This record gives sequence, C-alpha cells and structure tokens, in this order.
Amino acid sequence: MTIRLYDTSARQIRDFAPLVPGCVSIYLCGATVQAAPHIGHIRSGLNFDIMRRWFQYRGYDVTFIRNVTDIDDKIIAKSSDQGRPWWSIGYENERAFNDGYEALGCLPPTYEPRATGHVTEMVEMMRGLIERGHAYEADGSVYFDVRSFPDYLALSNQDIDDLRQPAEEGITGKRDPRDFAMWKATKPGEPSWETPWGRGRPGWHLECSAMAHKYLGEAFDIHGGGLDLVFPHHENEIAQAKAYGDAFASYWVHNAWVTMSGEKMSKSLGNSVLVSEMVKQWRPIVLRYYLGTPHYRSMIEYSPEALREAESAFARIEGFVQRVVEKSGPVAPAAEVPPAFAEAMDDDFGVPQALAIVHTTVRQGNSALADDDKEAAVARLAEVRAMLGVLGLDPLDPHWAGESDRGEDLHGVVDTLVRLVLQQREAARSRKDWTTADAIRDQLNQSGLVIEDGPDGPRWTLGPR
Repeated sequence: MTIRLYDTSARQIRDFAPLVPGCVSIYLCGATVQAAPHIGHIRSGLNFDIMRRWFQYRGYDVTFIRNVTDIDDKIIAKSSDQGRPWWSIGYENERAFNDGYEALGCLPPTYEPRATGHVTEMVEMMRGLIERGHAYEADGSVYFDVRSFPDYLALSNQDIDDLRQPAEEGITGKRDPRDFAMWKATKPGEPSWETPWGRGRPGWHLECSAMAHKYLGEAFDIHGGGLDLVFPHHENEIAQAKAYGDAFASYWVHNAWVTMSGEKMSKSLGNSVLVSEMVKQWRPIVLRYYLGTPHYRSMIEYSPEALREAESAFARIEGFVQRVVEKSGPVAPAAEVPPAFAEAMDDDFGVPQALAIVHTTVRQGNSALADDDKEAAVARLAEVRAMLGVLGLDPLDPHWAGESDRGEDLHGVVDTLVRLVLQQREAARSRKDWTTADAIRDQLNQSGLVIEDGPDGPRWTLGPR
C-alpha cells in the first residue's frame, strides 16, 4: 500500500513517504476572517478533511493544523468602515467558519492557532532572518530580501526579473519592489504590537511560517491550501522558512476553486454563496456530497442544477441504506473498504473513482433487495457504510443522524398523512380501480414524494427537488 499525491512543487504525482513512519503532519492555510464563509472557502477544509480521513483509515497518526488569520488589511478596513473593533469582526467570522466546517462534517483540527497569538514566534523568526542577511528593517517595517534566497519562485515557476509583487498600500523603504513585508509599521488607529523595530503588525506570509514552525517543527509532511495561494503566499512562506533554516514542507497540495460563470468565487466579485444561507436551502450532507466528491484538483462550477443532481445522486445511496436498515435493522460498517475503492483513494485521493465503486455497490445491493437476498444486501450495506465513512458521508453516522430533530418530527407527521393516502390507493387497487390508484400515485409524485411498491407494501421517500 502506497498513497500517491500530486505535489505542486514537483509538478507530478509522487509516492507519499512520511518523515516519521506511521505519522502524517499537515498544515492547512485556514480562514482569513474578514467575512463569513462562502462554499468556496469551505471546500478547502472539506477536501483536506477527506485526505485526513483517508490517512487515518490507512493507519496513520495525523496531526492536522489549520490556522486562523485574524489580523490583516481587510479586517482593519472593515473595522474602520463598520466602527467595530477588529477583534470583534474577526471572532464573529471565525465562529461562522467553524459553524460551516462543523455543519458539513469536517473533523476539528488537532490545533487551530490564531495569528495574533504568535507574535513572539514571528519576532523570533524576523530576528533570525535579519541576522542571516535575508531580511532588513526600514521605517519600522521589516522586509524579506527575495534576491537573497536563490530558490525563490521555485514553487510557482516564475522568473524573478518578470516578477511584480501585489501592491501593498503605505509600504515604504523597500530596497527592491519585489521584496515583501513581513512586518508593517504601525499606523494611527490600527492594532499594533511591540517589537525591537517599533510597534506594528504582522504580514500575512510571516504568520503561517511562524505557526507551522511552532506546531510542526522544522520539517513536516504536507502543506495545503487553495490554488490561489501558490503565489504570493506559499512562495513567500517557503522563502521565509527555508532562509530561517527550516526544511519546511515535503509536499505541497492545492485544491481547485468553486467557480461561478467561470470565475473564482469570491466576495470581491460579488458572486459568493454563503454557507449559512446554503444550509437553509440544502441538507448539509448534500452540500458535502456536492463539494467533496469532485476531485480536489478539479474546478467546481456552481449552479443550483448541479446541486440538484448531487441531491438526486445522494438520494439513491441514502435510499438503499434506509431500505436495508428497515428490513434488517442496524448494520455495522465493514472492517475494510473494497479494494477498488482503496486503490482509487490511494491514487491522489481519487474520490470520483472511489464514488463510482460506492454507486456500483449500491446497485448490487438494490438487486439483492429485489431478489429478497437479505444476506447479500446486508453485506453490500456494510461495504457502503465503510466507504461513506471515509468520505464523511455515512447517513447513519451520529453527526448526520441528528441533522434536524425538527425534521424527524416533521417526517413522522408526513408519514402518517402519506400512509392515510396510500391506504386509499391500496383500497382502489383492491377493487381494481386502477385509474384512481394511478391518479393518487401521480399526485404524490407531483408533491415531491416517490412511491415504491414492494413485497412488504408501498413505501415513500422524498424525491429530488
């Protein structure tokens, strides 16, 4: 068994070889909490949640760090615009992100450090970089000298002579326009911390280098994040950490975006779909299926139609699970997933190929139900539960079982009403009034209910939207 994953720095799929046998250390760039999350933000956390679950299934002890950037230019700007403390905005949105992660079934990180809690580590790193000749102070700010680090831009494969760093407002004293700020001198009314070079606040890139060093040490296995972070953020992280003396990450893994009309979903484009609103329209487990089942390196083009297709696909899986449980009672997940599923997941976390095995197994289970082969149906459900558990999509998992207590109450009321109607349909069938029986069934279908006639009588389920 060897897990293989696409390494952005190598531009190819590589065999995974952990630094410490039996252990995996992962650092994921988490939320910048200037606003509530849209589904594009949550996709990254969800993709790496599935990776983490697969490593754990394969027997690895996983340390998973997902940071919170709770101070940056956008948070400060919103603080000024709204007349609220910066920390109030940050904390409110941090809670919104965690609510989104939890709603979609993401396991909590091993540690979730905030940037503002690690200024001491940042100062220590800057001091070391200045001593080594890789950084310098100017007008109270500290900059990284990109030409002092020969491997700069190796991750993004750019030419330094063609490079233009993103504009940083109010930055002065750079020796080279390509240099980037690790520490920004204080401005009136802005939050600041004391350093040997005067009061100021951290730059975005320094935060992650310092926190990765703090929680994972000089070297760790995997650094993850969205594709948009390759440059400048991850490139600058590498420069700081390696110039400081760290080996840093062995593998760089990047997830693709959620797009709308071909553009990356972002608040600046005005096309974001907030998680807090989406979970009111769609069951969270369906959202997880929609965001988590495409390959992590594939773009997802958002549309309500695509979500309805995901809802229908998951309903087929969930319907099979419910039918077997109704016939046989509780069925525990199998101890191991089918070999074809494992092979797909080992190959760069190939969730689409793995999901195909789930659907094949569901079809086999449905055939067993049709043949009244209870033993085969139970065996297939055990396999399905094992596979869905790895993907975080097992509808019988306690996390999803309690998805909506009010929904369970409503289900009971609807079940009583539907069974009264079905009794009328059965009465029509018994007197061979097929016109009335079919009309009742058609009316129920138009109401969004799917009626299935089986050897134990009719049963109903909710159909796709």
